[in-house]
Amino acid sequence: QVQLVESGGGLVQAGGSLRLSCAASGSIFRIDTVGWYRQAPGKQRELVATKSSGGTTNYADSVKGRFTISRDYAKNTVVLQMNSLQAEDTAVYYCNALITSTSLVTYSYWGQGTQVTVSS
Repeated sequence: QVQLVESGGGLVQAGGSLRLSCAASGSIFRIDTVGWYRQAPGKQRELVATKSSGGTTNYADSVKGRFTISRDYAKNTVVLQMNSLQAEDTAVYYCNALITSTSLVTYSYWGQGTQVTVSS
């Protein structure tokens, strides 16, 4: 069984920073692409940032230059550093990872979500 557990959300003033962390645990054989997505009230879930196992990153235009995704391959964690936060960044943030278990089954896993609220 594989789990993704997120932490680090909260309330911050506009212009501030937050750091989200996501830890994968369980019967993990390999982790490929990891990413962060967000869903604001009344809107569809959207991509924020992804990072492949080879290190290639991809960011939504709205967060480029402000957010940074990183991963610790040894600890199976992925971090989203968010700077210069804006009210429009308010959403529930979800961690996602493409994981192959020790049973060699590959599946896209999601975390439970963490709320980020930016006050203007």
